Amino acid sequence: MHDFDSIEQTFLMIKPDGVRRGLIGEIFHRLERIGLKMVACRMIWPSKEQARKNYPGTKEWLEKMGDKTYQNYNNDEKALLKDLGTTDKLKIGQMIYDSLVQYLTEGPVVISVWEGNHAVDVVAKLMGKTDPVLADVGTVRGDYGFDTPRLAVRSGRIVFKTLVHRSDAASEAKREIEHWFGKDFKDLSDYHRLDYTGIYEAY
Repeated sequence: MHDFDSIEQTFLMIKPDGVRRGLIGEIFHRLERIGLKMVACRMIWPSKEQARKNYPGTKEWLEKMGDKTYQNYNNDEKALLKDLGTTDKLKIGQMIYDSLVQYLTEGPVVISVWEGNHAVDVVAKLMGKTDPVLADVGTVRGDYGFDTPRLAVRSGRIVFKTLVHRSDAASEAKREIEHWFGKDFKDLSDYHRLDYTGIYEAY
């Protein structure tokens, strides 16, 4: 990877629903078109252990998931109790955690590592907000997402289909890359994108 501070790597997973809907090429096209460079890619069918370790799973993280669910329900505890059977944020977080594991193990996923200028933020922008109703048109979720939190719950699911998973920060990307590709991971970043010739040498 290049020495420039802004050049970083990020992790992206196309989830089972993204794979089954044939969106791999479309998603990769958008990443390459904006100038990001793929340095690793693999299709796998995750085990439950792999899926579980994709997330921190800490008490703080579980409560954060509970908080997000409260926000999705506009803090309507009556609706939460009716749909989920509890208003306890920690319990809700654990339910989400278990459902995420189930979601990621439903079928094959595509795991990949992308490198480029502010790669973490660029991928976040391209993928769009998790809820497709709130995601901007032109983002992956804004253009192709249709599942929502409330629809998922009413359909007997606590986790809605989001097509992709991406790193929230450079530190998180490092952890996720190591988890999915191994501690001895060696990327294939030693090639040059022709369209970047002249911007900075070795990219």
